[in-house]
Amino acid sequence: MPSRDRSGPRRRSLSAPALAIVVLAASATGALAAGKPGYPDRIAWNGAIWSIKTSRSPVGPGPNVFDRANVSVDGAGALHLRVAKNADGNWSAAEVIGPTTHGYGTYTFRLASRVDALDPNVVLGLFTWSDRARYAHREIDIEFARWGSAADSTNAQYVVQPHATAGHLRRFTQPAAPWSTHQFTWRPGKITWQSFDEAGAIIDAYTYSGSDVPRSGDERVRLNLWLFGGAAPTNGLPAEVVISSFAFTP
Repeated sequence: MPSRDRSGPRRRSLSAPALAIVVLAASATGALAAGKPGYPDRIAWNGAIWSIKTSRSPVGPGPNVFDRANVSVDGAGALHLRVAKNADGNWSAAEVIGPTTHGYGTYTFRLASRVDALDPNVVLGLFTWSDRARYAHREIDIEFARWGSAADSTNAQYVVQPHATAGHLRRFTQPAAPWSTHQFTWRPGKITWQSFDEAGAIIDAYTYSGSDVPRSGDERVRLNLWLFGGAAPTNGLPAEVVISSFAFTP
């Protein structure tokens, strides 16, 4: 599996119009100070203020240019992430960063769009990440990707980084489900992933309990949609995913 540098769900109603970008100035209120330093743009979603990753030049993962225009919340309160051409005509990606560290517990992501047929170069990531390199950046992933291979019969994976270590990665096939729920439960020395379709039937599940399970620390939840290797979608079209909600249970 390729190496990826990441460095540098019920609906909650909002009053914003459909697909409106709800970007808040970092200095507007004290509440925004909880967002990650370095990314001044914010968006209100799921009852919290999330930072929007932006860059003027390509950065990891990808590398990609990250554009705040690719992040929005619709009138029903769902988060939209897009891969699209920016104002300069170049392809750009999307990423949001949660405001706080949750630690051990269950992380649940509710998707409100199909992710089984993403372009082979498009990657959706639902994960934890620390900017400090210790414990492999405390990165635990649920990812939907074919890593550039249209012939791959699998389209999703559970990962604890580093992904090349035995037992750290499980590939599976996400079906054509317009709604699905994906979660992982992180405990000291153990991570359990599960995915469910709209009816609650299990799509896949996996447990890793090796001695190298990362310890909780300063990680935050991140959600991103990006291009593998920074390559344009093979179909030449923008891509979008809709995330209904995120929930954490200690």
